[in-house]
Amino acid sequence: MELTELCFAGVVRQAQAVRSGEVSARDLVAAHLHRIERVDPRLGAFRVVFAEQALAQAEALDAAGADLPLRGVPVAVKEDLAVAGLPTTKGTNAAHVPQPRDSAVVRRLRAAGAVVIGRTRMPELGLWPFTESSWAPPTRNPWSLTHSPGGSSGGSAAAVAAGLAAAAIGTDGAGSIRIPAAMTGLFGLKPQRGRVSLAPEPRMWGGLVVAGPLTRTVADWALVADVIHGAEPGDADAAHPPRTTFTEAARTDPGRLRVGVSLRPWGPGIPVSGEVRDAVLDTAALLTDLGHDVVRLDPPMRELTASTQFAVRYLRTAHLARAGMDLPDLLEPRTRAVAELGRRLPRALTRWATAHDASLTAHADRVFTSVDVLLTPVLTRPPIRVGEWADRSVVTALLAAARYTTFLPLWNITGNPAASVPAGRSAAGLPLAVQLVGRRHDECTLLSVSAQLERARPWAGRVPSGLDA
Repeated sequence: MELTELCFAGVVRQAQAVRSGEVSARDLVAAHLHRIERVDPRLGAFRVVFAEQALAQAEALDAAGADLPLRGVPVAVKEDLAVAGLPTTKGTNAAHVPQPRDSAVVRRLRAAGAVVIGRTRMPELGLWPFTESSWAPPTRNPWSLTHSPGGSSGGSAAAVAAGLAAAAIGTDGAGSIRIPAAMTGLFGLKPQRGRVSLAPEPRMWGGLVVAGPLTRTVADWALVADVIHGAEPGDADAAHPPRTTFTEAARTDPGRLRVGVSLRPWGPGIPVSGEVRDAVLDTAALLTDLGHDVVRLDPPMRELTASTQFAVRYLRTAHLARAGMDLPDLLEPRTRAVAELGRRLPRALTRWATAHDASLTAHADRVFTSVDVLLTPVLTRPPIRVGEWADRSVVTALLAAARYTTFLPLWNITGNPAASVPAGRSAAGLPLAVQLVGRRHDECTLLSVSAQLERARPWAGRVPSGLDA
């Protein structure tokens, strides 16, 4: 296999290639660095590339020859995860204090032999479902450079989709793994709250944020997640142990499941495009063909109350995030405007917004008394264009983003695992996806059924066109 082809082969295949001696870790990393140098000036996936460090680490891995699960595999990490010696920039120029040590995720990746090749870009403070900032060119979608790869883990998704990293770690507080996975044709599973430690942070965004991989295949996600999952002392949340390894779950037939299909947005008057609706219904038909019991189910999820609670928490968290930056005055005006909305919220309102998580979780989880998995859209329409909402006021842009991502934030409040699974292409050739939501602590079922869908309609072999022109 040629090195360029190997760059698109994913985590499992790359790890096998290094382990078997088909390619050295150094040559594999060098091939990715060459692609980054050639492609990323147009793509804008990386905030910083660790070229010298990555090559040195790869050479050390070759010399040691240890049997590590990710030996030599290039992995990128989002810029809201701590890397020793660097400030945790969170999409801003407002962080200047270097971190004394790696985050738990980065430390575990390195211990497993992964080569951390760079930090990927995000919108300031992770506030938007696109990756655009006033201080840098926008991050673009490898499938169409005029379209966004989403956000807030947009750089992570763009890097993997373009063959610049075998996998990337993202974070998800309101869909920020699932959105970019859906927009770039990747598999992205938001794990159960507490599954992957956020240390040195005990929590992010009041418990809404989780970390997890974005990958080309389900098996790739499982292998990386097997390495990085687990709690650390001081974590505010800890998930129940999975019933098996994630790799084993991805290899296991799910059996006959009862799948609920919902096209009901989390709020009134929100349209779902015909292409998105068709992708969900086509997936439902495929699941039926695969032997599952598929039923239409549009349970009321306290949409008005819950969406109001989430909006309050989102704005309040933006205020706290701004206040926590080293140099908050360096944040761009749009970010400061969102944070100011959060600052002005009455304290009683913010207390109300966080007081009913347990009640909402119990209400939402009732759906899983009658189904094993819930199938919904990820986004209400195909990928948006770069700069599509740039001329809107902050409030109207926030409303547009909320409508676009309406199917996602509920599962950040409840903590349930939820996956974005590729589901074909739009008429314009852009990726489409569906969301699969599972019972609390049950990523294993989502991995099994997602892998079954992948076998029935393989997606990982598709390579974005135009980047190598």
